[in-house]
Amino acid sequence: MDIKNTQKIVDDWIKEHGVRYFDELTNMAQLTEEVGEVARIIARRYGQQSEKESDKEKDLGEELADVVFVVLCLANQTGIDLQEAFDRKMIAKTKRDHDRHHNNQKLR
Repeated sequence: MDIKNTQKIVDDWIKEHGVRYFDELTNMAQLTEEVGEVARIIARRYGQQSEKESDKEKDLGEELADVVFVVLCLANQTGIDLQEAFDRKMIAKTKRDHDRHHNNQKLR
């Protein structure tokens, strides 16, 4: 996924269909709600909780896409180039975590 292009797609969609961005606090609450929906599916489908009949039709991919959409909205409205931030983060994680994960006995 090209994050920079996806941010533009979201921005264009907001301008055409959404009128304007919700404020940052509303979007943060929306993000929390969407992450909760992802957590519910994972807890019931892959964890020990039983899955309710009403949850069996939920699409994990769509719920994850909802999370990505709101994250992109927050990045757009706060002026963050998420592609640049992600690239920097991957460099930092690679430097910090390469040996740590290879040396982690729990991962063997």
